[in-house]
Amino acid sequence: MRVGELSKRSGVPVPTIKYYLREGLLPAGVLTSPNQAHYDEEHLRRLRLVRALIDVGGLSIATVRDVLGVVDSRSPSLHKKLGAVQEAISQPGSAELDPLAVKDVQEFFARQGEDECYDVTKNNVTHMLASAMTAARSVGHDHFSELLDPYLEGLKIIARADLEYIASRGSTDAVVEAMVVGTLIGDAVLKAVRRLAHAQVSREVIGGGSDD
Repeated sequence: MRVGELSKRSGVPVPTIKYYLREGLLPAGVLTSPNQAHYDEEHLRRLRLVRALIDVGGLSIATVRDVLGVVDSRSPSLHKKLGAVQEAISQPGSAELDPLAVKDVQEFFARQGEDECYDVTKNNVTHMLASAMTAARSVGHDHFSELLDPYLEGLKIIARADLEYIASRGSTDAVVEAMVVGTLIGDAVLKAVRRLAHAQVSREVIGGGSDD
């Protein structure tokens, strides 16, 4: 297909596609003439992935490039590759960490036997958690860390559903791409469904209230 059809099928404007090509987010097409190139289904799939990373994930062009580098890597371990993807799409805060919040997170890791995560600034995912605990303490919720263990137990159910979903995608590349898109979209879905769950459970825990 030519760039015009690629634009039509993907919903991405031609100038944006050309920008992605210049930035290396989309591989070049096969030249059919000095001014024309042919694109295939792989280009369409990559273009949709890039849009998901930018539109759904809110990632910068530089971060998208890093994520695509992980997706395209030839690591023999799919488990490690998925971990690298999660690291790439996780964005830690830039605020200074509260030492007490760091201690909360370290104690949580110790309870879970995750000794390799003891240095919370070592990777983006653990830094994100320490940043969140810092924010909680900054607004007076010093005991928010008490939720970490029940959160983890509940989220293991969700994680299993995620992994069973992406594992059925087929090829290794499709599995990794499903992890990227599924994580970003899943985060948005979880926010909405969590609010629904709060509404339902609050009737049981604190009562439905009165209109009087």
